[in-house]
Amino acid sequence: MKKTILWTLTVIITLSAAYYQRKTGPTYPKQVKVTLNDTLYKLKLVRSIALDERSAVRLKIKDPSIQAKLYFKILNSKEEYQISEFAYEKEGFFAAIPQQPAAGKLQYYIELTDSKGTQTLFKDQNIVIRYKGGVPSFILVPHVIIMFVAMLFSTLAGLMALAKVPQYKKYAFWTLLLLTAGGMILGPVVQLYAFGDLWTGVPFGWDLTDNKTLIAFLFWILAVYMNRKTDKPVYTILAAFVLLLVYSIPHSLFGSQLDYASGKVTQGMIMLFF
Repeated sequence: MKKTILWTLTVIITLSAAYYQRKTGPTYPKQVKVTLNDTLYKLKLVRSIALDERSAVRLKIKDPSIQAKLYFKILNSKEEYQISEFAYEKEGFFAAIPQQPAAGKLQYYIELTDSKGTQTLFKDQNIVIRYKGGVPSFILVPHVIIMFVAMLFSTLAGLMALAKVPQYKKYAFWTLLLLTAGGMILGPVVQLYAFGDLWTGVPFGWDLTDNKTLIAFLFWILAVYMNRKTDKPVYTILAAFVLLLVYSIPHSLFGSQLDYASGKVTQGMIMLFF
């Protein structure tokens, strides 16, 4: 009965953390509601484009009478906004934008005109598109699955340690194994395909995604090491909490960014201390 409760709590916590990360991540589509010609549309505005994908902003609006313009420029540049007219196609409106190199970023806002007038979306707080290299599915899919299972086992190990269930050691070991494979091996490979660098965390850079993975990895090494001979569940509880906290940080926050002046890719500094 106790294990059933722990597993249920584990699934709820893990799914909640995954949902939170997805909703707050800076690369997932920006959702917005807009009313045009008395019809409510729920739009998803792109914030991440792979180099092997169509470089365009899409509006899922099936009303050819609508007129729309896209205003864009390189992120944080002092240049004037360029304009791209939306063209209506079978699946909605599309505005082409120039493809950027990996880690390049554009900022944009949208102007929509219907029979009742013109409205502007995100002019004061532009949406940012991040460009990345295409990551093969045989690399990306295992990475995502393994990291999710690692988070699942980590939470379970932490709850079992808290409830003094002896099996917490087994799940702690599996967490470390999965974190090694998914975060420290496949993670850098994903980074290499996406931005051309294998590792941009300490000591080579300050990429938040790499550094938060490294922090969680070190805590789990400590937890498994400290429990190898005697029961010290507090280390497992701490490691599980750290991984949960790390997992909840939006993916790609303060990530790689191309410096257009130098042509080099830089990383944002980690802002959280554990």
